[in-house]
Amino acid sequence: MLRLTQRTSLCASLAVALWAIGASGASADGVARGAAAFHRGDYVKAARELAPAADRGNPRALGELGFMYEHGFGVPQAYDAAADLYYRGAVQGDPFAQAQLGLMYDKGHGVPNDYVLAYKWLNLAAARTNGRQRDAYLRFRDAVASKLSRNEIIAGQRFALGWVLDRPAPDVHLTVK
Repeated sequence: MLRLTQRTSLCASLAVALWAIGASGASADGVARGAAAFHRGDYVKAARELAPAADRGNPRALGELGFMYEHGFGVPQAYDAAADLYYRGAVQGDPFAQAQLGLMYDKGHGVPNDYVLAYKWLNLAAARTNGRQRDAYLRFRDAVASKLSRNEIIAGQRFALGWVLDRPAPDVHLTVK
């Protein structure tokens, strides 16, 4: 379970990610409209705007829509759907989707509880961002690391290092003792 400070950091990270989507000139119109609707609290409209972009594979839309499914904003709460959306965005290199997928593995929501994979995805997310977002992802990663043995941390680092954007390794690993 996330502590209050972690939830606050998570919400701050989401706000930063949503702002970046809205501020990006290259963002699809539907993604920008979805982010604006989310900021206004119109979650049903946000989901309607984000869904077509997510269906087309837009990694940012996948991450944001995943967040909405994880928390039940404008759509029914569904961890399995959230994890699927996060994974699809994460394998395309979206740091928000990677971080959220890592947190799903940490909690065992929609995916098996796996701290090594949580570490991997949070490590990748931190490597692809900077500023406050990076700091938040590093804090989450380090919180997960506190649950791991030294060898498990090494395994998580190897999984992150071995991950290639266009050819992601499946989320499976050998048991490390």
